[in-house]
Amino acid sequence: MCGAELPPGAMFCGECGSSTSATPESRRKPDPRPGDTTAIERPARRNSGVISIPLEGFRAATAIPSFVEAPVSAPVAPPAATRFVLRFSTGETRTVFGTGLIGRRPLPQPGEVFDHLVQITDPGLSVSKTHLEFGEHDGVLWIADRFSGNGTIVRRPDDGALRCEPGRRYLVPRGSRVELAEHFFVVD
Repeated sequence: MCGAELPPGAMFCGECGSSTSATPESRRKPDPRPGDTTAIERPARRNSGVISIPLEGFRAATAIPSFVEAPVSAPVAPPAATRFVLRFSTGETRTVFGTGLIGRRPLPQPGEVFDHLVQITDPGLSVSKTHLEFGEHDGVLWIADRFSGNGTIVRRPDDGALRCEPGRRYLVPRGSRVELAEHFFVVD
Protein backbone atom coordinates (compact mmCIF):
# COMPACT_ATOMS: atom_id res chain seq x y z
CA MET A 1 0.00 0.00 0.00
CA CYS A 2 0.98 3.60 -0.50
CA GLY A 3 0.40 4.65 3.14
CA ALA A 4 -2.80 6.71 2.59
CA GLU A 5 -5.40 6.99 5.43
CA LEU A 6 -8.25 4.56 4.80
CA PRO A 7 -11.71 4.55 6.39
CA PRO A 8 -12.51 1.53 8.61
CA GLY A 9 -13.65 -1.54 6.60
CA ALA A 10 -12.13 -0.31 3.31
CA MET A 11 -11.12 -3.18 1.04
CA PHE A 12 -9.05 -1.09 -1.39
CA CYS A 13 -6.91 2.03 -1.16
CA GLY A 14 -8.51 5.05 -2.84
CA GLU A 15 -5.07 6.41 -3.86
CA CYS A 16 -3.21 3.42 -5.30
CA GLY A 17 -6.03 0.83 -5.71
CA SER A 18 -4.17 -1.78 -3.69
CA SER A 19 -6.06 -4.35 -1.62
CA THR A 20 -5.96 -3.73 2.10
CA SER A 21 -5.43 -7.45 2.74
CA ALA A 22 -2.64 -7.81 0.12
CA THR A 23 0.86 -8.74 1.25
CA PRO A 24 4.11 -8.32 -0.69
CA GLU A 25 4.05 -12.09 -1.36
CA SER A 26 0.50 -12.06 -2.75
CA ARG A 27 1.33 -9.10 -5.05
CA ARG A 28 4.22 -10.99 -6.69
CA LYS A 29 3.39 -12.40 -10.13
CA PRO A 30 3.75 -16.18 -10.39
CA ASP A 31 6.91 -17.41 -12.07
CA PRO A 32 5.87 -19.22 -15.30
CA ARG A 33 9.09 -21.29 -15.38
CA PRO A 34 8.94 -24.82 -13.95
CA GLY A 35 10.55 -25.37 -10.57
CA ASP A 36 13.43 -27.73 -9.89
CA THR A 37 11.10 -30.54 -8.88
CA THR A 38 8.80 -30.44 -11.92
CA ALA A 39 8.43 -33.91 -13.44
CA ILE A 40 8.58 -33.96 -17.21
CA GLU A 41 6.70 -36.91 -18.68
CA ARG A 42 8.54 -38.81 -21.39
CA PRO A 43 6.74 -40.98 -23.91
CA ALA A 44 6.79 -44.66 -23.12
CA ARG A 45 9.60 -46.50 -24.89
CA ARG A 46 8.39 -49.02 -27.45
CA ASN A 47 10.17 -52.27 -27.97
CA SER A 48 10.33 -52.83 -31.73
CA GLY A 49 10.48 -56.59 -31.30
CA VAL A 50 13.29 -56.82 -33.86
CA ILE A 51 16.29 -58.63 -32.50
CA SER A 52 19.60 -57.49 -33.96
CA ILE A 53 22.73 -59.58 -33.60
CA PRO A 54 25.99 -57.56 -33.67
CA LEU A 55 28.13 -58.18 -36.73
CA GLU A 56 31.00 -59.30 -34.53
CA GLY A 57 28.90 -62.40 -33.77
CA PHE A 58 29.10 -63.52 -37.42
CA ARG A 59 32.61 -62.47 -38.42
CA ALA A 60 35.79 -61.27 -36.78
CA ALA A 61 35.78 -57.56 -36.16
CA THR A 62 38.32 -55.62 -38.21
CA ALA A 63 40.48 -53.88 -35.63
CA ILE A 64 42.08 -50.53 -36.34
CA PRO A 65 45.34 -49.92 -34.45
CA SER A 66 45.00 -47.19 -31.84
CA PHE A 67 47.68 -45.04 -33.49
CA VAL A 68 45.81 -44.93 -36.83
CA GLU A 69 43.03 -42.40 -37.13
CA ALA A 70 39.89 -43.94 -38.65
CA PRO A 71 38.25 -42.03 -41.52
CA VAL A 72 34.87 -40.42 -40.84
CA SER A 73 33.58 -40.85 -44.42
CA ALA A 74 31.11 -43.39 -45.82
CA PRO A 75 31.07 -46.86 -44.30
CA VAL A 76 33.87 -49.10 -45.54
CA ALA A 77 33.16 -52.81 -45.93
CA PRO A 78 35.60 -55.20 -44.33
CA PRO A 79 37.37 -57.30 -47.00
CA ALA A 80 35.29 -60.44 -46.28
CA ALA A 81 31.90 -58.65 -46.33
CA THR A 82 29.33 -59.86 -48.86
CA ARG A 83 27.96 -57.03 -50.97
CA PHE A 84 24.44 -56.79 -52.32
CA VAL A 85 23.10 -54.45 -54.98
CA LEU A 86 19.59 -53.17 -54.28
CA ARG A 87 17.80 -51.87 -57.41
CA PHE A 88 14.85 -49.70 -56.35
CA SER A 89 11.64 -48.98 -58.29
CA THR A 90 12.59 -45.29 -58.01
CA GLY A 91 15.48 -45.99 -60.42
CA GLU A 92 18.15 -45.74 -57.73
CA THR A 93 20.74 -48.44 -57.10
CA ARG A 94 22.49 -48.95 -53.77
CA THR A 95 25.35 -51.35 -52.97
CA VAL A 96 25.17 -52.47 -49.34
CA PHE A 97 26.95 -54.80 -46.91
CA GLY A 98 26.52 -55.56 -43.24
CA THR A 99 23.38 -54.15 -41.67
CA GLY A 100 21.03 -51.30 -42.43
CA LEU A 101 17.60 -49.71 -42.33
CA ILE A 102 15.37 -48.79 -45.27
CA GLY A 103 12.49 -46.30 -45.20
CA ARG A 104 11.32 -42.79 -46.00
CA ARG A 105 13.51 -41.43 -43.19
CA PRO A 106 15.11 -44.40 -41.42
CA LEU A 107 16.17 -43.81 -37.85
CA PRO A 108 17.83 -46.34 -35.52
CA GLN A 109 16.53 -46.79 -32.00
CA PRO A 110 18.81 -45.60 -29.17
CA GLY A 111 21.79 -47.93 -28.90
CA GLU A 112 21.36 -49.41 -32.39
CA VAL A 113 24.19 -49.03 -34.91
CA PHE A 114 23.87 -49.79 -38.63
CA ASP A 115 26.24 -49.66 -41.61
CA HIS A 116 23.60 -48.10 -43.91
CA LEU A 117 20.51 -45.90 -43.67
CA VAL A 118 18.78 -46.15 -47.07
CA GLN A 119 16.21 -43.44 -47.72
CA ILE A 120 13.41 -43.95 -50.28
CA THR A 121 11.70 -40.95 -51.86
CA ASP A 122 7.97 -41.66 -51.48
CA PRO A 123 5.64 -38.67 -52.01
CA GLY A 124 2.61 -40.93 -51.41
CA LEU A 125 3.91 -41.82 -47.91
CA SER A 126 3.14 -45.54 -48.41
CA VAL A 127 6.58 -46.55 -47.11
CA SER A 128 7.06 -46.17 -43.35
CA LYS A 129 9.77 -43.89 -41.97
CA THR A 130 11.74 -46.95 -40.82
CA HIS A 131 10.15 -49.70 -42.89
CA LEU A 132 12.60 -52.60 -42.63
CA GLU A 133 15.97 -53.75 -41.35
CA PHE A 134 18.43 -55.82 -43.36
CA GLY A 135 21.58 -57.77 -42.74
CA GLU A 136 23.71 -60.64 -44.03
CA HIS A 137 23.98 -64.22 -42.81
CA ASP A 138 26.16 -66.86 -44.52
CA GLY A 139 26.34 -64.81 -47.72
CA VAL A 140 22.55 -64.33 -48.01
CA LEU A 141 20.65 -61.08 -47.39
CA TRP A 142 17.93 -61.16 -44.74
CA ILE A 143 15.22 -58.59 -44.06
CA ALA A 144 12.91 -57.93 -41.11
CA ASP A 145 9.83 -55.69 -41.30
CA ARG A 146 10.07 -53.07 -38.52
CA PHE A 147 6.30 -53.02 -37.84
CA SER A 148 5.64 -50.89 -40.91
CA GLY A 149 2.17 -49.52 -41.64
CA ASN A 150 1.72 -51.21 -45.04
CA GLY A 151 3.85 -54.31 -44.55
CA THR A 152 6.55 -56.02 -46.61
CA ILE A 153 6.21 -58.79 -49.20
CA VAL A 154 9.07 -60.98 -50.48
CA ARG A 155 8.86 -62.58 -53.94
CA ARG A 156 11.67 -65.13 -54.31
CA PRO A 157 12.56 -66.27 -57.86
CA ASP A 158 11.63 -69.92 -57.17
CA ASP A 159 8.68 -69.26 -54.86
CA GLY A 160 5.43 -67.29 -54.57
CA ALA A 161 4.74 -64.14 -52.57
CA LEU A 162 5.41 -64.21 -48.84
CA ARG A 163 4.01 -61.52 -46.50
CA CYS A 164 6.59 -60.81 -43.79
CA GLU A 165 5.59 -61.05 -40.15
CA PRO A 166 6.89 -57.93 -38.35
CA GLY A 167 10.05 -58.50 -36.32
CA ARG A 168 10.88 -61.84 -37.98
CA ARG A 169 13.88 -62.32 -40.30
CA TYR A 170 13.45 -63.68 -43.81
CA LEU A 171 16.25 -64.80 -46.13
CA VAL A 172 16.14 -62.98 -49.47
CA PRO A 173 18.30 -64.71 -52.10
CA ARG A 174 19.66 -62.79 -55.08
CA GLY A 175 17.03 -62.20 -57.76
CA SER A 176 14.26 -61.72 -55.16
CA ARG A 177 11.91 -58.76 -55.17
CA VAL A 178 11.05 -57.05 -51.86
CA GLU A 179 7.87 -54.95 -51.94
CA LEU A 180 7.55 -52.03 -49.53
CA ALA A 181 3.95 -50.84 -50.01
CA GLU A 182 3.92 -49.00 -53.39
CA HIS A 183 7.70 -49.38 -53.92
CA PHE A 184 10.06 -52.32 -54.30
CA PHE A 185 13.68 -53.29 -54.73
CA VAL A 186 15.36 -56.27 -56.38
CA VAL A 187 18.38 -57.93 -54.76
CA ASP A 188 21.34 -58.59 -57.10
